Amino acid sequence: MAHASLTALSPLDGRYRSQVDPLRSFFSEFGLIHYRLRIEVYWLLHLSNQHDIGEVPPFSPETQEQLIQLVDRFSENDAAQIKTIENRTNHDVKALEYWLREQLSGNREIESCVEFIHFGCTSEDINNLSHGLMLSDACRVVLFPAIDELVNHLSNMALQLAGVPMLARTHGQTATPTTVGKELINVVARLVRQRQRLSQITLLGKFNGAVGNYNAHVSAYPHLDWPSITRSFVEGLGLAFNPYSTQIEPHDALAELMQGFALLNTILIDLNRDLWGYISLGYFRQRPKEGEVGSSTMPHKVNPIDFENSEGNLGLANALLNHLIEKLPISRWQRDLTDSTVLRNLGVGLGHGLLGYLSCLRGLHKLALDPARLAADLDHAWEVLAEPIQTVMRKHGLNNAYDRLKDMTRGKPISATLLHEFIATLAIPEDDKARLLALTPSTYTGLAESLTRQYPF
Repeated sequence: MAHASLTALSPLDGRYRSQVDPLRSFFSEFGLIHYRLRIEVYWLLHLSNQHDIGEVPPFSPETQEQLIQLVDRFSENDAAQIKTIENRTNHDVKALEYWLREQLSGNREIESCVEFIHFGCTSEDINNLSHGLMLSDACRVVLFPAIDELVNHLSNMALQLAGVPMLARTHGQTATPTTVGKELINVVARLVRQRQRLSQITLLGKFNGAVGNYNAHVSAYPHLDWPSITRSFVEGLGLAFNPYSTQIEPHDALAELMQGFALLNTILIDLNRDLWGYISLGYFRQRPKEGEVGSSTMPHKVNPIDFENSEGNLGLANALLNHLIEKLPISRWQRDLTDSTVLRNLGVGLGHGLLGYLSCLRGLHKLALDPARLAADLDHAWEVLAEPIQTVMRKHGLNNAYDRLKDMTRGKPISATLLHEFIATLAIPEDDKARLLALTPSTYTGLAESLTRQYPF
């Protein structure tokens, strides 16, 4: 159909196609085949550089260039040819091997050692490295930059609003005042910690054959140090080498990465819900966009749809990521196929996460603070000053300070006049009394502003 997005089964390939398009080259089937090709070609090149394997002599610069160009110029038509072969073989990795042989036919150097394409490999040697590289590249090129842009915008908002007082609402009730910036920097600190954790997770790769023991390698070349040969290959790709595995790399590091994304997503769900609530209270207004409709029947509405969309997509992302976390480290005996079908959904989970990041950022760009609404809320919450009054009373040893303030303020309307009259009766030093009398809900923010500005941006 001309409008394929209208018939897409998944909204990632339909409604949201353009937003997740940057992930397509990594996590689509084309992307997976491309990464597999990269591993097969680089392994053949690596073998040609092993001086103790006489059957694979060092390739000429021309042959090396031909091999590299197969990777660099790989196209959707090439992938389609491989899929045609797969229809016959019913095996995706073997289909790639056959296609690679076809592409290199006519090159005498390759023809003399064509059997060394996929030499000593099980399919999972190719797959685990492909998944490791696609994740590493997608994080570096797409996911981390999207998270960083979101965090940077939130950081700038926190600095701009560092000194703007806001009534806190513990348990949904009026509570000790804070500042808007301090509430935002709390989230920034959480996100930065998870972002740093994500960047420190090292993805692993194995390349040790059918059950992890180099059985086939040793049968052909018993004198070679295969662990060293494969270690240098894996590390040369930018992955950490895992010397101990069954047929599959156990995916523990991959699960750790998914855990990091899931926790970061959960923090953003928390932010989305808080901002939704602050918009509902009127602390933030949303800048309307020309031509947009908020409701099909209520013309006045400007709904917080970006934060709602972000929350929904992050929830979907975590549902998939948490299944990956639970499933991937588990395999029956030396190998079962359940991880293979699950790993094909890496892009689905991370794609919904990317949608969540982009939606949240769009929502942040639309926010406009309403200082008058914030000030009005504070001016109607003089009861929050019961905390500093009873604390100063305790400092000077006045009996039952907490209970006296509780009896006076709990569940009752409190005014500045009532509090000032009470303060005037207290037997405390005049400087402390003057400081309490000078307090207002909007000035009782502690170190909120300085803590925000002191954050190590």
